[in-house]
Amino acid sequence: MWTWIFWNQVLERGVKTFAQSALLALGASKGFNLFTLDWKNCLGFALGGMLLSVLTSVASVSIGPSGSPSLVKTNQ
Repeated sequence: MWTWIFWNQVLERGVKTFAQSALLALGASKGFNLFTLDWKNCLGFALGGMLLSVLTSVASVSIGPSGSPSLVKTNQ
């Protein structure tokens, strides 16, 4: 858990979840309008999703492969 590789993988997962959550918030708004969109709420959803992703990765460190935020073991 205390390696650059681990945190690099956690960051990758977090950024992906941030983007997915932002798209979800954008799609959930009534009638997408770039100028009237509540950007503060959208950012809040995206950051909340990212935080949950990071916490899940940290909680998974003792379950999956050693030193990995993944729950899935690889055959490498």
